[in-house]
Amino acid sequence: MARLDGQIAIITGGSGGIGKETAKLFLQEGAKVSLVDLNEEALEEVKSDLESYGELMTVKANVSEESEVQNYVQKTLDRFGTIDIFFNNAGIEGKVAPITEQTVEDFDKVFNVNVRGVFLGLKHVLPTMTEKGNGSIINMSSVAGLMGAPGVAPYVTSKHGVVGITKVAALEAAPSNVRVNSVHPSPVNTRMMRSLEKGFNPEDAAAAKDQQTEAIPLNRYGESDDIAKLVLFLASDDSKFVTGSQYRVDGGMGAS
Repeated sequence: MARLDGQIAIITGGSGGIGKETAKLFLQEGAKVSLVDLNEEALEEVKSDLESYGELMTVKANVSEESEVQNYVQKTLDRFGTIDIFFNNAGIEGKVAPITEQTVEDFDKVFNVNVRGVFLGLKHVLPTMTEKGNGSIINMSSVAGLMGAPGVAPYVTSKHGVVGITKVAALEAAPSNVRVNSVHPSPVNTRMMRSLEKGFNPEDAAAAKDQQTEAIPLNRYGESDDIAKLVLFLASDDSKFVTGSQYRVDGGMGAS
């Protein structure tokens, strides 16, 4: 039986590798999906690729703007009537530079998407879930939300912030049987890592990838479907007694 049969899901960052793969898996498991992203053209490409798997809609939105968050929530409710699952996934990496060379503008840009976007999503999705007494929210963090990494202070700090707001939201929502967890991937083969590799070593991005891979005991980057399968677990009733937790999907990085 499909694990998400009849469920309604919102996925932000829906045109990226992890967002798209999660949407595909959700559709295959019986959910209807509302895909949210700032890049409307990329959203339409994803919709074209996935619409054969099930029913989905797309909404263009900047997750750091409250009115646009309210809009994607309302459009989802107008189309599907409720929200059962929220994958609070949108995020950006920022630039690679020491703290002393990061600008306030760079810092704020990362925080506006990675922390404010998560906060606004929670603020406007939670009322629907708490009113009906059920729901699952998965916030996208990173291994960088559990450890440090030189050169990416805004990103690391923002992903630590996601851990904090996840714990608070889990405690606040638990009386309404709404679960809130965070996922923490290692480097994943997506556009974001190509950007970071170039930032870490502008002259030889491939060498930067090799160095990142060496830090992963399973000796490879994650793939988008590795993350999507964990998100599916947290979205489904298979994890109905799990909330306020931080789930690593990192090839063993946390073991060292």
